[in-house]
Amino acid sequence: MPTIDTEHAAITLTKELIKRQSVTPDDDGCQPLMAERLEKLGFTCESLPAEEVLNLWATRGSNGPTLVFAGHTDVVPPGPLEQWDSDPFVPTERDGVLYGRGAADMKASLAAMVVATESFVTRHPDHKGRIGYLITADEEGPAMHGTRYVVETLKSRGETIDWCVVGEPSSTATLGDIVKNGRRGSINATLIIKGQQGHIAYPHLADNPMHKAFSVLNQLCEIEWDQGNEFFDPTRLQFSNIQSGTGATNVIPGELTAVFNLRFSTETNAEAIKSQCEAVLDDSGVDYAIDWQLSGNPFLTEPGDLVDAVRESIAETTGVTATLSTGGGTSDGRFIATMGSQIIELGPINASIHQRNEHVLIDDIPKLARIYECIMERLLT
Repeated sequence: MPTIDTEHAAITLTKELIKRQSVTPDDDGCQPLMAERLEKLGFTCESLPAEEVLNLWATRGSNGPTLVFAGHTDVVPPGPLEQWDSDPFVPTERDGVLYGRGAADMKASLAAMVVATESFVTRHPDHKGRIGYLITADEEGPAMHGTRYVVETLKSRGETIDWCVVGEPSSTATLGDIVKNGRRGSINATLIIKGQQGHIAYPHLADNPMHKAFSVLNQLCEIEWDQGNEFFDPTRLQFSNIQSGTGATNVIPGELTAVFNLRFSTETNAEAIKSQCEAVLDDSGVDYAIDWQLSGNPFLTEPGDLVDAVRESIAETTGVTATLSTGGGTSDGRFIATMGSQIIELGPINASIHQRNEHVLIDDIPKLARIYECIMERLLT
């Protein structure tokens, strides 16, 4: 049995982290606080700053498989403070709920990880393998100098991560009901369809790009990319922005800009998407330019050591049978996946993330710590 009061410790540490105004990319002392506690357990803690971003890489153990807890200390801005029922950086309890910016995304998870590790190492000081922490303050921002940077650094050293638990808020109705065992890829495109500006009363002296765009944009919408598979929904293209015109009623615009995104499954890839879109554009005869930005490739962890340990630990702690999912947006798991790691995402209920009055159920915090501890017990003892 644990020799520390994990329930009190997990809730207290969550509050300590919420107090720190770590609006991306500021860490505001969260990582040093975590590192101080990990060092007391025998972890080697290394700060890996890049540009304005603070990152933490910490390990305990010297050989065997490596289980890493990954997450971010940065939070999104709180927005207008008057729209909150309490100060977003003063952790506040009301009716069994803890309020504060980052409560669910993802300071409760970080606290639960640390307290779970304290309990586990106290009971298993000679555990098998290694325990690692990969923490960044750049997940809610551009994600250029955070986990991506640490992963590249670790690769250059020949480091490996066998299993990774990311503390993203994955649950929907109750703690542990959803576990993310992968994520869709995400690719963005900015398409410019070119024409010739002119007076609207003299269309023969101009070339209206909007008229040319209607048909080709519809063709892009109607492409059937794939049927998905057991773990992924079919790939979809969605337009997010279309702009053209000068604001005047008597001017034919010179160009139209359309921005779109595809969340894609493992049944296709970024190069195939680019090729098919550009083939449609080429066949249409429009004069265009297109800029592509790949946010991340899809990744998937199929049932096996990690998924089984996670689902069994959730069932043991909460009685909930977890459902596997690859839905939602991107996460830093996409960078860790390039190391060939098994990855799952498991955290508290996500209904309030990025909203005013963000919150987490107080009782869920120690439960989450116990789940994380059970995962360590299954993989490292």
